[in-house]
Amino acid sequence: MRPSKRGQVSPFIVMDVMSAAAAREAAGGEVLHLEVGQPSTPAPSGVLAAARAALDSDRIGYTLALGIPSLRARIARHYQDWYGVEVAVDRICVTTGSSAGFQLAFLAAFEAGDRVALASPGYPAYRNILSALGIEVVDLPTERADRYQPTVARLEAAGRLDGVIVASPSNPTGTMLDTAAMAGLAGWCRTNGIRLISDEIYHGIGYGMRPVSALEADPDALVISSFSKYFSMTGWRVGWMVVPEDLLRSVECLAQNFFISAPTLSQIAAAAAFDCTEELEANVARYAANREVLLRELPKAGLDDLAPADGAFYVYANVAAHTNDSVEFCRRLLADTGVACTPGIDFDPGRGHATVRFSFAGATEDMEEACRRLSDWLG
Repeated sequence: MRPSKRGQVSPFIVMDVMSAAAAREAAGGEVLHLEVGQPSTPAPSGVLAAARAALDSDRIGYTLALGIPSLRARIARHYQDWYGVEVAVDRICVTTGSSAGFQLAFLAAFEAGDRVALASPGYPAYRNILSALGIEVVDLPTERADRYQPTVARLEAAGRLDGVIVASPSNPTGTMLDTAAMAGLAGWCRTNGIRLISDEIYHGIGYGMRPVSALEADPDALVISSFSKYFSMTGWRVGWMVVPEDLLRSVECLAQNFFISAPTLSQIAAAAAFDCTEELEANVARYAANREVLLRELPKAGLDDLAPADGAFYVYANVAAHTNDSVEFCRRLLADTGVACTPGIDFDPGRGHATVRFSFAGATEDMEEACRRLSDWLG
């Protein structure tokens, strides 16, 4: 017997960092968590109330593969409320987090051997899921001048493509595409018959720029979003897709066979999240304060080459002046100071040896203390 080559993908290194941090805590050590890309806040009170009520009154059985109709309708309304875009309820698919959405999207849209472009640095699971499915990853090495986002010029230089993945705000850089940039990418993809997949899971978490949905530029874009980040529901594992008509039946059949349905309790609770704006905006205000701490204090510590943090809750920093091995840098930082952060090699296999990602989703006092320890450690 032999293991499948499909399963031999690169690890998601941030999960390894989380394991090391957990081991330190289990041994009695303190950890300041700047590694994990999740809110430190619980789900909003309205979500918790809806879940409690459902546990008392609902059977919590399977739902339709595409999700509870009332939740799908509420998600469709969300696009009208936030973007002024009409989306048919039939095009909404509720998923087991955005992670399941990416699997469904890639399987429905691409054949093994197809070529799909994505920005580096970028979310590692795109690359790893595509590779497991036999789809060729076309890296687009981006620069600060591009705001670490794909450009039409880079796409044109990439050769034959079948798909493009964009993420705005991006993980790990936090950069966003404005209306013109999104329209340019969507128009180029449409003209060339290339499938556009837009990761919009950090929408709602921004600092001065309005998030632009790909649906504003192209109604046939495939959009993936989530209740994990802005809505503070990571462990509930519920997200959604807006699926083009030509892929809808494929996505439905794949969802039926792979997942049956997203978690029912999470779906019921998620519908209440849209009515919890006050709590959610308070979270974003705290992220904004944390962002200011890092953007002010990291340069004082000697890390002054930072990606523009337009949205999400990350600062992506160049550490080339201090190391050429970001994995070892993060390991020593955790061991010596208790500050956990993520090596850039997770996001950019070619150049990430000289970068790290700091998450500022935690408490403001943790950001302040982490910067103090980092400054002392770097000397």
